Amino acid sequence: MYNAPKPNLDDLPTPVTLRRYSFIAAIGAVAIGVMVYLPAEYGTDPTGVGSILGLTEMGEIKQQLAAEAAADEALHGGGESSSLINDLFGLFVSSAHAQEAWRDEITFTLAPGESTEIKATMEEDASLTYAWVATGGRVNFDLHAHAEGNEVSYEVGRGQTDGQGTITAPFTGDHGWFWRNRDKTDLKVVLQLSGDYTEIVRP
Repeated sequence: MYNAPKPNLDDLPTPVTLRRYSFIAAIGAVAIGVMVYLPAEYGTDPTGVGSILGLTEMGEIKQQLAAEAAADEALHGGGESSSLINDLFGLFVSSAHAQEAWRDEITFTLAPGESTEIKATMEEDASLTYAWVATGGRVNFDLHAHAEGNEVSYEVGRGQTDGQGTITAPFTGDHGWFWRNRDKTDLKVVLQLSGDYTEIVRP
């Protein structure tokens, strides 16, 4: 057997040197995180280095894809690719366990404080199924209808990011949503509809 030579104590780093190297390594890790990781993963570039290296654009694309994936999952559910399911079943109303074919998809953007209305014209006892998702922020909404002295409130939400359900019209008229963005950033809403309605109305 061969024994390793005993190290010379003078060649070993002192505690002060070890602390110095640890401090330098920590600074390097923070610098890499700020200049490389944040731009590449989140599109955040506080130093400007990420833009020079082309990392910020890559991070922004990642965030956009993640937001679109989250929106798609909220609208259609998880599991297998919902876009593939839509392609295969989008033109058919299949069995009770298959995904419903959407008749209309409406996309709109609301600036901070901005509002809009989207309604569907329905006959009495007609039904409408819906699913929606907001990305980039939260939205307030009021799902309701009023016509010729009749009025109904189906649902009111504050600071929501998604919703789904079915409504049955108790009277003939325009039934739908009033939306308002109460956040400090622009938000995008995707609304999908199917059912017994004659047209989409945006006053």
